[in-house]
Amino acid sequence: MDAAAASRARASLGAIFKVFLTAGAISFGGGVIAYLRQYLVAANGWLDDDDFLDALEISETLPGLNSVNMSVIVGDRMRGTIGAAVAVAGLMLPGICVMMTLGVLWERQRHNAEINGFLVGVAAAAVGLLLTVTLQLGHKQFVRPLDLIVMAAIFIAVSLFKVSLIWVLLVAGPIAVWLYRPRGPVETAERFVHLRDRLHSHRAHWRH
Repeated sequence: MDAAAASRARASLGAIFKVFLTAGAISFGGGVIAYLRQYLVAANGWLDDDDFLDALEISETLPGLNSVNMSVIVGDRMRGTIGAAVAVAGLMLPGICVMMTLGVLWERQRHNAEINGFLVGVAAAAVGLLLTVTLQLGHKQFVRPLDLIVMAAIFIAVSLFKVSLIWVLLVAGPIAVWLYRPRGPVETAERFVHLRDRLHSHRAHWRH
């Protein structure tokens, strides 16, 4: 059993609830992903960066909020269905309470310039947190020319030319798969071994 698996085995439902409650209480917008990585990977060691990235990639392909999807995946991985429910409850509870309160106050203060400025600042902070996670998880991709070309092309298409994200995914997805296809029998074998090891790891989790 590796260190992350041993740490997960010791995690109680109360600890899971506390971690996701804290992340939900102090994060804003997409910045919650940054806090989840800090607590799940750096602070508690329940996941390593590869596990976290796997869960994040799956979350982004599913409908709904990435943070909620992450809660379900991580909670289920650690304590099954009850763990998933506890993680989602912890993450959502602060937001529900805050939004219900702010919803009442917003109608009275929606034209307040100071409040609007505060919200702009919160949005900027959330972007900064997401950028931090991107650099931490994707630093290996920022040194390879092909990765930089793919990222730059997608950024230009979405941000500058305002191409629909659906069309970008439909076009860029197959191109990226073709560009990153295994080159030769050696690389194919290496990727097969890596995929097999990951599948065995997940299968061992489900058995337990």
